[in-house]
Amino acid sequence: MTESYTYAQAGVSIAAGNALVRAIAPLARSTRRPGADADLGGFGGVFDPKAAGFSDPLLVAANDGVGTKLKLAIDANAHDGVGIDLVAMCANDLIVQGAEPLFFLDYYASGKLDAAVAERVIAGIAEGCRQAGCALIGGETAEMPGMYADADYDLAGFCVGAVERENLLTGDRIAPGNVILGLASTGIHSNGFSLVRRLAADKGWRLDRPAPFDHDVKLIDALMAPTRIYVKSLLPLLNAGRIHGLAHITGGGLLENVPRVLPDGCHARIDADAWPLPRLMAFLQAQGSIEPEEMARTFNCGIGMAVIVAADEAEAVSAALTQAGETVFRIGAVEAGERGCTVIGGTETWSARARWTATHAG
Repeated sequence: MTESYTYAQAGVSIAAGNALVRAIAPLARSTRRPGADADLGGFGGVFDPKAAGFSDPLLVAANDGVGTKLKLAIDANAHDGVGIDLVAMCANDLIVQGAEPLFFLDYYASGKLDAAVAERVIAGIAEGCRQAGCALIGGETAEMPGMYADADYDLAGFCVGAVERENLLTGDRIAPGNVILGLASTGIHSNGFSLVRRLAADKGWRLDRPAPFDHDVKLIDALMAPTRIYVKSLLPLLNAGRIHGLAHITGGGLLENVPRVLPDGCHARIDADAWPLPRLMAFLQAQGSIEPEEMARTFNCGIGMAVIVAADEAEAVSAALTQAGETVFRIGAVEAGERGCTVIGGTETWSARARWTATHAG
């Protein structure tokens, strides 16, 4: 008699997937906002820009992942914050163009669906959506035995935002003399983890022990701190037209991300002495004997978002951002010159043995 095959025998549990959808439905509903009811189960999510209050919107879309930070999360059973990272990497990329994040969709792929882990991850995604003010309106869970090891999973996020046509942030208002403010990061965020994991392996870090630089925090918790979402702090200032440019500091650090928003003829000059290098960053640098120039192009070094404003607005914008809960530093200025960025540090800044500069031509 011919054996009757089932999908479950091939390693895919339809029942487990359906149970996960039922479990996360309340999480999606918790992200409801004008324009979306955030119910799951259809073939596609629906959003109504008119109900969200837009009259002549441009749509802005972004997608991203969390990178090899996920491998650290899997190895250390530290899944609760990576969903926030996923939303942050997309939502922060929208706000730098002046767009308000409206809705989010996620893709969760695994070798064998562990519903408890998946629910922790998606709870983080819902929390990230609440922080960004966007609705979780759909997603996809894929169980793919043979593609991933059983305990492994991967994430991708997709976010769409909108901005009124006249408020699109293009960088055309940036000019020499503008001031660059830096908003503090909450840690490594979601870039540079291939180097972090290499250091952890080579140096034999005990991730479950207190961090050498802060005995009140486990090292794994310091490394896995979720990416800060800057949307709600920046939106009022954007809507008031008080910001000339924004740069989300991700892979490439300050050196490579700030030039992305500059017009031709503008060069960003950033003073590394203008803010304290966080102890976590100093720990990473010391562990890897990393040169300051390499730090400036690999990690955010304590600055998660650069805000470019007119010189006469710098103090007021800084005060407004501080009132909104951000830690703000005046880190540099825009000068006339070749499009790009230069970071300058003095002797002993970021453990330098002499005064140093790092330049990237944009």
